[in-house]
Amino acid sequence: MKNKKWMIYGANGYTGRLIVDEAIRRGLKPVLAGRSTDVVAIASKNGLESKIFKLSSVGQVKSQIAGFDVIANCAGPFSATAKTMIQACLQSNAHYIDITGEISVYDYANSQDDAALASGVVLCPGVGSDVIPTDCLAAYLKEKCPDATHLTMGWVTKGSRPSKGTAKTAVEGLAFGGKIREDGVLKTVPLAHKEREIDFGFFGPINTMTIPWGDVYTAYHSTGIPNIEFYFARSRKAFKKNYVYNAIF
Repeated sequence: MKNKKWMIYGANGYTGRLIVDEAIRRGLKPVLAGRSTDVVAIASKNGLESKIFKLSSVGQVKSQIAGFDVIANCAGPFSATAKTMIQACLQSNAHYIDITGEISVYDYANSQDDAALASGVVLCPGVGSDVIPTDCLAAYLKEKCPDATHLTMGWVTKGSRPSKGTAKTAVEGLAFGGKIREDGVLKTVPLAHKEREIDFGFFGPINTMTIPWGDVYTAYHSTGIPNIEFYFARSRKAFKKNYVYNAIF
């Protein structure tokens, strides 16, 4: 990456700032960009270049990212930003990555596979904690259990809570219900469709519930397993209370 020209869009957000800090620690010099002028101050403080622009149209974004090799989109909700940025990247021959966990974005990126191949670019949403680590685990499990027909995964965190951006995206997604994979087809189900107790080893047995995690979409393409459910370590009541609180406050 040291010889690549790359941009962090949404560099003023919570996760965007963390990525900026890590990039600097590694000796990288990304161009920082976003919709807010806060980006200018962050870039100036770290001796980096900056750009301020909105994702108002593909043509406008294309003019802003011309000459870049990689665009890291950290501006959510990605349901509102990914399509425009992906199209601009395809037309600019720039690789696209983001930190989404939104199933609709994975689906859209996958629908652009032919265009990406023709442009010679990589479209890789979900390079954060969701979904690459869990997707790698799913692929490992498939390797060990090649005849598997059902994949059930669980996630637990201790001592942390979602950022405001993540919480707002989660609340936005409440209107779309939950998601599971059944017989190879994505199926919409009620929120917290199922609950179960999972023994997470060090953390012990914990109550969990199904959530529309990105793996419900991606793990099917990685493993071919037709039935997939993803569980998050929260009760239905605690999940709704926690995410709504963070989104509002």
